[in-house]
Amino acid sequence: MTVDLTKTLDAAVRDALAYVRGVDADAGADLAELRRRQLVRPSVVVVGETKRGKSSLVNALLGVPGLSPVDAAVATATYLQFVPGEPGMLAWVPGASEPIEVDDLRRWATGEQKARRIEVSHPAPLLQYLSLLDTPGVGGLDPAHATVALAAVDQATALLFVADASAPLSAPELEFLVAASERVDAVVFALTKIDAYPGWRRIADDNRALLRAHAPRFAEAPWFPVSATLATLALEAPAEEQATLVDASKIAGLQHALVDLAGRGHQLQLANVLRAARGELTRLVGAATARVEAASADPARNASVRAERSALAARKRTEARQWTLLLSTETQRARVETVGQLRTRVAALQQEFSERIDTGRGQELAKLPDAVDAELQALAVSLSQQLEHTFQQVAEKVLAEVFDESERAGMLGRLNATLRHALSAAPPRDGSGENMLIALSAGGIAFMAGRGAILGASVFAAGGLLVPVAGIGLGLAAGGYVLWRRRVQTDRQQARIWLRDVLGEARAALADEIVNRFTDLQYALSVAVDDAVERRLRDLDAHIAEIDAAAAEDAAGRAKRRTAAQAELDQAKARLKQVDDVLIRARALTPVPYDEENR
Repeated sequence: MTVDLTKTLDAAVRDALAYVRGVDADAGADLAELRRRQLVRPSVVVVGETKRGKSSLVNALLGVPGLSPVDAAVATATYLQFVPGEPGMLAWVPGASEPIEVDDLRRWATGEQKARRIEVSHPAPLLQYLSLLDTPGVGGLDPAHATVALAAVDQATALLFVADASAPLSAPELEFLVAASERVDAVVFALTKIDAYPGWRRIADDNRALLRAHAPRFAEAPWFPVSATLATLALEAPAEEQATLVDASKIAGLQHALVDLAGRGHQLQLANVLRAARGELTRLVGAATARVEAASADPARNASVRAERSALAARKRTEARQWTLLLSTETQRARVETVGQLRTRVAALQQEFSERIDTGRGQELAKLPDAVDAELQALAVSLSQQLEHTFQQVAEKVLAEVFDESERAGMLGRLNATLRHALSAAPPRDGSGENMLIALSAGGIAFMAGRGAILGASVFAAGGLLVPVAGIGLGLAAGGYVLWRRRVQTDRQQARIWLRDVLGEARAALADEIVNRFTDLQYALSVAVDDAVERRLRDLDAHIAEIDAAAAEDAAGRAKRRTAAQAELDQAKARLKQVDDVLIRARALTPVPYDEENR
């Protein structure tokens, strides 16, 4: 049965926005901007761990085998967007003002060619109702994948979360689901590979149990068991076998569910705004609770807050130099280690290509610039991923020394904001060189190697700390090809000289970039930590002042102050409950499998 909650959701959104705007104008403005977004076409974002069959499922849903590359190591910063239209592909490349036509999707999707987003148009029936976004896996071992997937979630009307029948949901999958569902209200679950795992029903039950324990909001959410393999076989099977294979694949049920979701796109968009408002209301309830506690002027609470303030101030006085020294030591150690690894990698490339020059023929020599260009891009992508991991290690080690776990939890939000600002505000560095190499960031920003990185293009999740890291991409500029044509042609000696010059330039450019990145990180972390400590001290001072003000009043005055604070808390809780009640009703917007609906 179709449920229309448009009026209910719209009224709840208006009420929540009005309340948040009255208490926190900035938060209210952010929510209002989210509310003003126009929904042109519902968008379903496909998310899930790597190797769960996401791309195969997308192909099965669209009825086009091989459209989305399967079993390919999809690049960290690339996601595929499938839209209706005549067959064609466009790639959004860092530094290019216009999208580029793509003729080999696999090469672009796996990072051999650099792209942030690839749009694939196709006249598949499902795309007449919605667009699909196929994201990189959430990656238990590669948090950057999760970052890109979460960025794509910002465009989602609904999520299609993909797990497979080989094993229950993993911890990274559950963590990603919780993070993503803070932004999107409707989530549809697909359990793939049921043809390969006869015990898939037990896995589905285990997944429901895990959701009850770790993400109770989805405890009763519907699961769609499917087999993309059987759906693909049905497309290629004789006509008399197709119906049996389609029924066994169960893919039609998921297709119908997604079409139903698309038909409720406007309601889902309102529910997404309300989900975001719920996050703000939860924060406001916490702030109001603290004001009620302060109004009680409880001596024990007063002593606890003063002790915390005194301890933090004392540590800042006595350990600030130690923190700075630790940060400098860890940064320099990581920098030297990273530059050493770069030197080793470039030396290996020098040896590999020198051997190719010695053994190759004229036609093979002619292909050398393209081969070197591809290897340099691969080296830079690998280096970007290593920098992300190294930055995480440095930042977490320093923060663990400065703050205990409870302190980090209380100030991470402000620390993250300061860190992003400090990194993005770093001034550009000058550089020159006849054979300048083009560097393209994975986040979609182009810069010249030697001129420094423009940071803040992407965000790397590091245990709650967000370290902005722009990916480095490195390849031959036109000058590199010109020098090849002038010097080399089929001369092996000149080819070796060209290779030495090009790899020397690449190593120098990347080494300079590494040094600059670590310098920026050290400065930004220093500023962020100091700012976080100062802000925490100011917050504690304000809280102590509220407690002192309450303590200075007589019993009647304290009662009045507490009554006012309690009224604020009650109002915030009431607004939160209203939102929760409407969001519970909005669960009816998510369709359930046919067999669940009729059992």
